[in-house]
Amino acid sequence: MHPLSRPLFTFSHAPTSTDWFVNMAPAARLCLSSSLPLRAGRTALTSTTIPRTVVVASRRIHNNPVQSAKVVPVYGTGPPPEPPTPAAEYAVMEERLARRRRQAEMLRQARDIRKSGGSKTTTTDPNAPVLKRRFWKDVAIKEVDGALQIHLDTRPLRHPTTKNIIRLPLSKPQLAHAVAVEWDQLLSAQEATKQHLIPLTSLVCRAIDIAADDAAHPAATTTAPVRESIVTGMMRYLDTDSLLCWAPPVDDNDPHAPSSYLNDEGKSLRELQEAAAGEVVGWLTTKVWPGVNIVPVLEDSGSILPRKQEEGVREVIQGWVSGLSSWELAGIERATLAGKSLLTAARLVCEWSEEKQGLVKEGEERRFGVEEAARVVSVEVEWQTRRWGEVEDTHDVEKEDLRRQLGSVILLVGGSGR
Repeated sequence: MHPLSRPLFTFSHAPTSTDWFVNMAPAARLCLSSSLPLRAGRTALTSTTIPRTVVVASRRIHNNPVQSAKVVPVYGTGPPPEPPTPAAEYAVMEERLARRRRQAEMLRQARDIRKSGGSKTTTTDPNAPVLKRRFWKDVAIKEVDGALQIHLDTRPLRHPTTKNIIRLPLSKPQLAHAVAVEWDQLLSAQEATKQHLIPLTSLVCRAIDIAADDAAHPAATTTAPVRESIVTGMMRYLDTDSLLCWAPPVDDNDPHAPSSYLNDEGKSLRELQEAAAGEVVGWLTTKVWPGVNIVPVLEDSGSILPRKQEEGVREVIQGWVSGLSSWELAGIERATLAGKSLLTAARLVCEWSEEKQGLVKEGEERRFGVEEAARVVSVEVEWQTRRWGEVEDTHDVEKEDLRRQLGSVILLVGGSGR
């Protein structure tokens, strides 16, 4: 063994800082006479392993004390935002799908009735909630105490607010049958809470409310607030009546102007509007308001501000509307809101009301019905759709809805007159 192959220091435990001096072994002597070259000795010395414990001290790169981060709290600036609502096109799609589901349910119900031999069954599961199913099977019309009542099985139809039984005059059997059909087509009790599914029932309840308010406020003492509010609202339509808003006349100097466009019959929009207004206004000023002069509300100068009628015209029409019965007042309100024309509504009510049969001679054919009323209030819309085309699910739906509402007015005010 080479004399330099043994370790220079020996420890019985892990070396400490003092062991290097206390337990230090004597230095080894080099043998100069040895044949071992000096380079070999250096190699042996460097290859000797000396165990030691290395202590690494951590150092900071700054002298500031360590501090925890402060999180800024969230300050609210108001109430939480509203939840997102579906776009209009999705709402229309949902309504269309719901309508198709109802139609499919009606077809399934009709198929079940045919299979069962004509006996009508419930449309939904009897274990479903009350609002999700029909609690009645049959709808019938009964005459009770001098009035017509609609019965759902054995339950009479009641007013949704006052809970009073809905009683119709004996002179209105068509109205009673229409209300009965309306309830017979409902698929669940929940649909009865939607007014657009029971328009006739809503209209009848409106007339009943007007009559009840008139009874609570006799004309000799005070004016009924419901009647007064309806008359005030209807008179506002006289200033902007759609029947009196005419397009500018044809401009002979500018054939490309919008007012100079002619239809297939060679007539302009102004000529069609004048013809429609002349038919209605002429009949009213002859049989209903004789001597009253009704003028268009838009002048030929092109101003969009409506002008007022002549002095006394508004007072005559307002007094006539105030004297209508509850059925006629509810009907003229519905027709005015549907067609945006008080004059057209007045002509329709006078033509079909059982209380104004003196205006139409016995045996004389009624010439102003649903189609005629819808035509005179839609002259401009028809003009535009013929020129530019209809928008699907918009113009066609509005056209049918207008006729539905005008037809409900005829059912409401009409009757046998007995």
